[in-house]
Amino acid sequence: MAAQGASTMANKGPSYGMSRQVQDKIEQKYDPELEVRLVEWIGTQCGSGVGKPEAGKLGFQAWLKDGCVLCELINSLCKDKPVKKIQSSSMAFKQMEQISQFLNAAERYGVVKTDMFQTVDLWEGKDLAAVQRTLMALGSIAVTKDEGSFRGDPSWFFKKAQENRRDFSDDQLKEGKNVIGLQMGSNKGASQSGMTGYGRPRQIMNP
Repeated sequence: MAAQGASTMANKGPSYGMSRQVQDKIEQKYDPELEVRLVEWIGTQCGSGVGKPEAGKLGFQAWLKDGCVLCELINSLCKDKPVKKIQSSSMAFKQMEQISQFLNAAERYGVVKTDMFQTVDLWEGKDLAAVQRTLMALGSIAVTKDEGSFRGDPSWFFKKAQENRRDFSDDQLKEGKNVIGLQMGSNKGASQSGMTGYGRPRQIMNP
């Protein structure tokens, strides 16, 4: 019995250690310098009404956690004001709902899924580096679109993200995805038609 208990303990030990390590690594990615830049930008973009957080990760989280500042931010970038109703609430589900409204609007604005944080990353503080990544991507797209709604210093945002998107409109990007999809489909067809089991590859090549 003692041996069995020990093995159970041993199994639990490393898994806790691993998750702690993973969490530490995630936390190491959070960038205090980036925090200062993002706070500065959001304040410039939205105006003094959004206030300023206490310095540090917990202050940054608390500032954004109810979703109000995020919704003000996306509304300030979009002419159609995608979030119609922004209100401060102490209720968890309301806060999370506003965060997800921001995320949906940011995706429509052009932030790619791989740059998006999850609601729990912010609300539960699981990965605040991901929140920074989303905001940096949003700023880069705003600078790139150059629609006159961006306020702040364009040099705050990475040039690399701008270069990747500079020459592409949303329609062109969609078309690009379709082309890739067709290529994938035709590649599959080509590899199958060349197989001996199908019998008549010459007819496919020379109709």
